[in-house]
Amino acid sequence: MKNLFSNLRGDLFGGITAGIVALPLALAFGVSSGLGPSAGLYGAIFISFFAAIFGGTSTQISGPTAPMTAVSMLVIAGIIALNDGSVEKALPAILTVFLLAGIIQIGLGLLGLGKYIRYIPYPVVSGFMTAIGLIIIITQVLPAIGYYPKEDRSFVDQFKPKAEALILENILKDEANEGILVLEDFKETIQRSNEVNDTAISEEAKTLAGANASGVLGAMRVMPRAFQNISWLELGLALATIIIIFGFKRITTVIPSTLVGLLVVSGVAYGFDMPYRSIAKIPEGLPMPRMEIFTQFEIDSIRPYLFTALTLALLGSIDSLLTSVVADNMTKTKHNPNKELVGQGIGNSIAAIFSGIPGAGATIRTVINIKSGGKTKLSGMIAGVLLLFILLALGPVASQIPAAVLAGILITVGINVIDYKGLRAIPSMAKDVKLGPLKLSSEVVIMLVVMLLSTFWDLIYAVGIGMVFASLMFMKKIGDLTAERSDVRTLEKERAWDDESDFPKALREEVFIKHLKGPLFFGFTSDFLALAEQIPDTASKVIIRMDFMQYIDQSGLYALEDVLLDLRNSGIDILFVNLSKQPRYLMERVDIIPDLIPPEQIFSSFEECLTWIKAHVVDQNPS
Repeated sequence: MKNLFSNLRGDLFGGITAGIVALPLALAFGVSSGLGPSAGLYGAIFISFFAAIFGGTSTQISGPTAPMTAVSMLVIAGIIALNDGSVEKALPAILTVFLLAGIIQIGLGLLGLGKYIRYIPYPVVSGFMTAIGLIIIITQVLPAIGYYPKEDRSFVDQFKPKAEALILENILKDEANEGILVLEDFKETIQRSNEVNDTAISEEAKTLAGANASGVLGAMRVMPRAFQNISWLELGLALATIIIIFGFKRITTVIPSTLVGLLVVSGVAYGFDMPYRSIAKIPEGLPMPRMEIFTQFEIDSIRPYLFTALTLALLGSIDSLLTSVVADNMTKTKHNPNKELVGQGIGNSIAAIFSGIPGAGATIRTVINIKSGGKTKLSGMIAGVLLLFILLALGPVASQIPAAVLAGILITVGINVIDYKGLRAIPSMAKDVKLGPLKLSSEVVIMLVVMLLSTFWDLIYAVGIGMVFASLMFMKKIGDLTAERSDVRTLEKERAWDDESDFPKALREEVFIKHLKGPLFFGFTSDFLALAEQIPDTASKVIIRMDFMQYIDQSGLYALEDVLLDLRNSGIDILFVNLSKQPRYLMERVDIIPDLIPPEQIFSSFEECLTWIKAHVVDQNPS
């Protein structure tokens, strides 16, 4: 507790500044998610406070972020669609998925997996981040120009026939679930068909219209209609916000430009009583826990989203730990990655219980906190408390913010999230893959595949495909490199090592020396199996030097076993030199030692091996 208050003044300024920066982003991310501004604000409050307390990075400021919001948006839209377009009906299942993601994060931290997150390949991260930016920009074009598909009557009317059919289909499904035979009880069906009225059809058509226009493809589908129905006031507010955010940074960075854009444009719109569209009303009072997460829990409602929850947990972990690295570089400290994951998981879990969207460590907010003097966990806690105060004291005022202003803020976020560094590097990347007549860079291909699939198909599957592709390419490269260094692809004579210079010339035809340089793993096994082709017909003994083979996996183990069996069947004895602990352990487990290689034929140095050779090998062709 003493350390917590050791930098009270700096933490106070850092926390307040970070909280102020977080306010407009929290509201904007909440609106973008589909749950409304209050969900973003609740997420920022609880994640910031509890991730700071339990996390492993003293200066980390956490809350909703662009990547987490983009994935959350998919979860929310999917579950709402399964619940007849009702947010209230879908909310327990949505929050349960978010809670599960937080619990998974806690589990990752407790299992000590935080240190492995850094092995996500850069092309996958780059493609994903660029896709996040594109998704945010494209989906925010509609609110930025004041077009809302559900309010476009002619667009909604297109879905009325389908809406009517869907309502009738649901009535028949309900009757089937209740055991009512339609053909035997027309009266019941006719009575229930009275539910198919104009009001019900209109509501269902609006739901279908909203679903049809959701996501990147949906937004692009209705874009022509949107540009024919531009609200010039909304567009003006959004553009003014964007111009202020980017322009004010050139004047000073002391005051957050996002906050300036929010206050100035909202103030002008409200002060001149402009007929703008405001954001959804922010509930007054303390946020209350949604206990129906537990009381109405149904595994079937979240089963399709279990993988999504895992993705949210992994994404939040990557996002947070990358920010932790930035904080370490600025403060010359070292974070605890596993503790950080536990803290983020606790923050996301509590936020879910209080209807907040999930989040992660936020790089910009963390940097601002550090630059403003924040040094301890108190700064993150203060940021959360400040947002809670704003919610309680200024909730009604915040409800008057124009929706177009938040759309403008999100568009600037999307522009900033795009990985320009990765895009600029495309022309200079080594072209190491041949696709027909084309020579391409594998890393560029991975980045573009992840970016395109994430933007136009599915964020979650895109990352999975990118990871598999990147892993396969990495294994191929390492396998090729290992094979090249170990000279298994060539029948040329290997260059002798320095300690082999005294090897008896008379025995060089009887003894073949093979150097293994690098790990023997599944990416290298096919080349390793060619080892037998290198051994001259005159050799009766093979020395395999393993000075630089520190690791072997199961595939490599069985490939080695096959080679050793072939050599033994050919009447050739094998000697091992400098066998490391890990390979030896595995060889003993599968009985390569002692069945194929007796312990007396394993030597700790080449000198010992040479002594054995001189004692057991006779020159078969004396001159």
